Parts: sequence; C-alpha cells; structure tokens
Amino acid sequence: MQQHEEKTFTQIMLMCLGFFGIQFGWALQMNNMSAIYLRLGADESKIALLWLAAPVTGLLVQPLVGYFSDRTWCRLGRRRPYFLGGAIFSAFALFLMPQASAIWMAVIALWILDTSVNVSMEPFRAFVGDILPEHQRKTGYAMQSVMIGAGAVIASFLPQILTYFGVSTEAPIGHIPNTVKYSFFTGAVVLITAILITVKTTPEYPPQDMQAFKELQSQRGSLRKTLQEMFSAFKTMPSTMRRLAVVQFFTWAAFMIMWVYFTPGIAAGVFHAAPGTAAFEEAANWGSSCFGIYNGVAFGFAFALLWLTTRFSAKYIHIACLTVGGIGLASLGLTLFGVTFTKMGLIFPMVCIGIAWSSILSMPYALLSNSLPAEKMGFYMGVFNFFIVIPQICVNLLGGPIMKYLLGNSAMAAVGLGGISLFIAAFCTFFVQDKTMVKKA
Repeated sequence: MQQHEEKTFTQIMLMCLGFFGIQFGWALQMNNMSAIYLRLGADESKIALLWLAAPVTGLLVQPLVGYFSDRTWCRLGRRRPYFLGGAIFSAFALFLMPQASAIWMAVIALWILDTSVNVSMEPFRAFVGDILPEHQRKTGYAMQSVMIGAGAVIASFLPQILTYFGVSTEAPIGHIPNTVKYSFFTGAVVLITAILITVKTTPEYPPQDMQAFKELQSQRGSLRKTLQEMFSAFKTMPSTMRRLAVVQFFTWAAFMIMWVYFTPGIAAGVFHAAPGTAAFEEAANWGSSCFGIYNGVAFGFAFALLWLTTRFSAKYIHIACLTVGGIGLASLGLTLFGVTFTKMGLIFPMVCIGIAWSSILSMPYALLSNSLPAEKMGFYMGVFNFFIVIPQICVNLLGGPIMKYLLGNSAMAAVGLGGISLFIAAFCTFFVQDKTMVKKA
C-alpha cells in the first residue's frame, strides 16, 4: 500500500515536528498553571480541581476527533485538517492565558487551550500508524518522543532564559510576571509554525479503496450515535489494548499528581515561600526548570530508545523505564519520614522521571498500533486516551482531600504517591502481549 512505503529518517523527523510545537505549548501549561493559579489567589487545596480542564477535554475531544478523522478526506488529507485547526485555536489561547487577571479568566483560557491542543494532538498518534509500515512504527513513536522532549525542554527553561536576559520576574498578587507572559507568547508562535511545517512537508495518501471509504463516511450518524459507538468500543477492544489500559491508568495518575503538586510542594518544602514573595517566584522558576530537566532527560533518552527498539521488545523497555521513574517519584515521598530536599537534590528524581517519561510517550503506542485495524486507527487511539484522562480526573477530584486529610497538606508527600502508582504500572505491563516480539519468536 502506498501509505505504508518506508520513510527516510528526515521524513520521519518532519512528520513528527508538529509534536515539537504541541509539546512546547503543553509544557508551558503543565509547568506554570499551578503557579498562575496561586498568583491569582487560588487556595492550594483546590488547585487540582482547577486543573480539570485538561483531562475532561481530552476525554470528550480526542475520541471524537479520532472518530471523525478516520472518516475525513479533503484537499489537506485525513489528519492534517485537525492539526491545523487545533493549532490556530491553541495559539490564540496561549496569547490569552498570561493576560488573565482573575482565576475564572485563567480557567476559561485553560479550557480553550486544552480543547485545542487535544484536537491537534490526537490525530498525530494515528498519523504514525497511517503513514509508516509496521516495522518503522516504533521508530516513529520514538521520534515523537524526541520532538516532545525537545519542545518541553526549551519551553521549561524559557522563563529562566528570559530572566537571564533581564526580563522581570516580579509581579504582585493578581498579576502574571513578564517572564511567564513572554514565554506563552513565544509558545504560540512556535506551536503554529511547527505544525505548519508538518502539514506542508508530509502528504497523506488517499484511501486505497475509495468506494469502501465513502461507505465508511456514510456510516456517520448523529452525535448521540457516535458517542454510543465510542463507548461500545470498550466491549470490542483488542486484548492488548485492554491490558495497556490498566498500565496507562496508573501511569498517568502518577504524572498528574506530579504536575499539580510539584511546584507548590517545592515552594513550601524546599524554598519555604508563600505566593507573592520573591522566594515564591524563585521556586516557581526552579519548578519549571526541574520539569525542563526531566524533559531534557526524556529528550536525550529518546535517542537511546531509537537504538533500544531495534534490539529489545517495547514491552520490556517500558517495564524498565517505569520502574526507574517510580524510584524517582517515590523518593520525593520520603518527606513523610523527615527527609528534606535541597534545591539541587531534586535533580536525581527528575532524571529518573525523565527516563520513564520518554518511554511513556512512545512505547505504549508502539505496542498498541500493531494490534489495531488500520481503518479504525484514529478511533481506537482516541478511545485509548480515555485511560490517560480518567486517572487524571480521579486525581483532580480526589487529590485535594487525600492531601488534606491523609498527607497533612504535604504536596511533596502527594507527589511521592505517584512513585507507588508507577511501580504498579510497571508490574501490570508484564501482562501486555507484545505482538512484534511474538512474531520474532
């Protein structure tokens, strides 16, 4: 089939470049939202609820985009119209976010941003399955991990870079400092530029059997019927997808805990700072830098993954990486036993987490893509996203009460629970069948 012709390294890099831009914008959000909410006067115990936009929009948007992109064909192709449309609205939201002067304004901007990013992001997962032959898909998803890491690293360190060049980090309660504002403005430009390059350089090929494709298009019904079909997919999921769903649940619960509570945790536990103080801005910048460190490690380790995937199964690579990440996150929970961390002492956990993150962004999709029917690749990739966002919703709803009543309001102790969750995910991966590995046996 034409759409499964082998691609060169450069072609694979260009087809994944859009993910560089998406992750640039996504990392700015992940690194800065908790601090933005605190600057605008939010209560720390309620921050998790304010993060609900990300998982809820993912739950609703990604399966729908996957379903409709499977049935789309136009001048731009199948997936690329969604890349481009999502990028335009994402850029708008990134410009809007740092202008917020009240919590409700930041929440609205976050919902717009998350919805738009999800529209762009979901088709990229199916894009690799559409374009690459089976034997190159592990390489394609590993390349996505490289691009994700590169975008996240630069975005994470951008506030520190701007500080170095003299941009002010000072802002009273109710205002966003210029370092954050200019970082978001830069993210908007980078995101839309990267996606435009992918759209321009990577053509999609029309369905081989156009008549059969038109019949598939004609099956589209009402929104209600579409939603019913999506939820019925739970009953017909391939066994590999079912087992990976459990792995994903514990994996993404762990990372949502970290994203929500890490910056508040180090502000209180390492820098002993309150919002509105110079020490808090230093803590927020260092929290962003720590995220840059783990993303930098993920970026570097993604190159190792490109080599490892040619010699080892995706399954055992993922088990090893999740275990290392569990060690990193669990170590932060040692604060429950009186262990204190210095600023530089946070680097080791970030290195461990970066190794896990690199695998999380690639290996589950390599395991999944070879078990899915080609005509429903986007749909099932969207359904697979349920098992990313449902655990995040659980964390958003339950994280505050757990931290308040069980962990003594220790945000760092909450982060440590993520380590246990990653250990469980690693154990569950043993039960996932790796079809590529079976074929080689």
